[in-house]
Amino acid sequence: MGQTAIEKIVQSHMAEGPGDRPVRAGDFVSLRPRHVMTHDNTSAVLKKFRSLGVPKVKDPRQPVFALDHDIQNSSDDNLRKYRSIEAFAREQGIDFYPAGTGIGHQIVCEQLYAAPGALVVASDSHSNMYGALGALGTPIVRTDAAAAWATSEFWWQVPPAVQVVLEGALGGGATGKDVILALCGLYPDDVLNAAVEFAGPGVAGLSMDSRMAIANMTTEWGALAGWFPVDRVTLDWARGRLARGAKGSSASDLASWEKDPPRPDADASYSLRIRLDLSEVVPHVAGPDAVQVATPLPEIEAKGIAIRKAYLVSCVNSRLEDLEAAARVLEGKRVAAGVSFYVAAASREIQEEAERRGAWKTILDAGAIPLPPSCGPCIGLGTGLLEAGEAGISATNRNFKGRMGSRDAKCYLASPEVVAASAVAGRIAGPRKSSSRRPGRRIEVLAPPAPPAEKVAILEGFPSRVRGRLVFAPQDNLNTDGIYGKDYTYREDMTREDMARVVMENYDPDFAKRARAGDVLVGGFNFGTGSSREQAVTALQAKGIPLVVAGSFSQTYLRNAFNNGFLCIEVPDLVRRLREAFASEIAAKTRTVLPGDEADVDFVSGTLAFRGETFRFPPLGSVPQSLVVAGGVENLVRRKLGLA
Repeated sequence: MGQTAIEKIVQSHMAEGPGDRPVRAGDFVSLRPRHVMTHDNTSAVLKKFRSLGVPKVKDPRQPVFALDHDIQNSSDDNLRKYRSIEAFAREQGIDFYPAGTGIGHQIVCEQLYAAPGALVVASDSHSNMYGALGALGTPIVRTDAAAAWATSEFWWQVPPAVQVVLEGALGGGATGKDVILALCGLYPDDVLNAAVEFAGPGVAGLSMDSRMAIANMTTEWGALAGWFPVDRVTLDWARGRLARGAKGSSASDLASWEKDPPRPDADASYSLRIRLDLSEVVPHVAGPDAVQVATPLPEIEAKGIAIRKAYLVSCVNSRLEDLEAAARVLEGKRVAAGVSFYVAAASREIQEEAERRGAWKTILDAGAIPLPPSCGPCIGLGTGLLEAGEAGISATNRNFKGRMGSRDAKCYLASPEVVAASAVAGRIAGPRKSSSRRPGRRIEVLAPPAPPAEKVAILEGFPSRVRGRLVFAPQDNLNTDGIYGKDYTYREDMTREDMARVVMENYDPDFAKRARAGDVLVGGFNFGTGSSREQAVTALQAKGIPLVVAGSFSQTYLRNAFNNGFLCIEVPDLVRRLREAFASEIAAKTRTVLPGDEADVDFVSGTLAFRGETFRFPPLGSVPQSLVVAGGVENLVRRKLGLA
């Protein structure tokens, strides 16, 4: 069986993993990314790096620093932080982009650090955007970034792949932003924790700016990566960037991409296939407060929703194509009285080009308020945040309650054209009449290959098997607040005994009394979603739970678990079987089911036995075993570098 594009890119960057067969979904691997981008959080990563006791970054060509989040903050503390990041970059010989250069993701693309077939990661969730260039872009957490600085590597579990086949061509005022909003609304949960690979004849008609918008918001769709094939559009864009002196790639790189672009094998295995006819996509508006609530523009327009603020900012929709589209709508018009319209380019270079071509002046002449090329209001920082009772429309990628200001405000998402038209109208409106049709759901569930019957070597110190009483918490999307409540998260006086006493309290107040050390906890699907608090892992460790089994995990939870040396395995068939067996208890709202039988987990063969049935899971090779044996990633890094 062949490999997907994501599996091939992983294979080409693998430092440790399966050595006797091709990489496939479910494998744990250690990867050496081409680049690791950090932004204002470089300061937090630096603290973790220094705590490891490592004097120098292993490969100074690998990190990229771009200050972009809080650049409107001129306080002494923030300026001191920025100076310390720049000084570290100079000391280590790392590429550094100061505040005002642009948003880090845009810089990674403009400078061709992201490139066809490359693995490029960032300590930020929107690193999916690099997939527009045929790269594998995926987020990592700060601990991983520090480990990568120290060793040039980080660990990853290869996700299942979903193929999205694009047909036809956009029309009727629809944009790349409308494509991803429509997909989020049509398939709200179908690509969670997967890697999305776009394909089909419709790709060729999408500009690079549209591809970046779509890939960027595969994050909000729930995917870990969004990848586009490399074609003439990609190569022409890269050629233009090289002509402008991009630092991250060369002319010889371009020649190799033209000769052998990354592509999936014809017999690659996907878990789902989604088809979307681009000619059926119409302008959409998402919200309020949720990206997955996406509605054709006419249906929202008919409601006459008044707005007080409009935003053309962020890494998803502030490129030249977006600014020029907004300028065409605003030509000869004025922003409505009582509306504040904020605009910021994704990079200084884009702003300068928009100024040269006249779009920037047109937007400002209409009454827009300029902001520096940075993140700003998209993440609730700086000027122009939403206040209580206000409604706003934005070309950003997220509209979660409270993200862009007050939790008592409402935020809607749309394309730059619709944002500009709404700013002029004073209510949510489009620049022209559009259709209210909705594309239909066209999804095919494909049978993924079963985990192979293979045996793995067990490292010294890693358990060959775990036996324990099975404890079933059947809820899907059990979030980290349910596992370890917010009332304890920032308390530094909590002992391990205290943590064990309150674990799972918000999910089931009686869990800690009923569960005991040695139990095997089985959860539902997307276990550990929500915030990134590590105590949702360490509290279960404190309780003496040796591992968690789930249908699937939130990627952040999974990373926190192994980064703390805690075992997690995905056995979806077991979860489905338990739901059948205990349907009556689940119907009765029983939060924690105690069948009374043991689960027997065999890590040599990758099997779990329960009540006479055997279920397979992807075998845990040397990469996850090493993390568990060392007690987490920081200890493992110290061991690798001889510092432990």
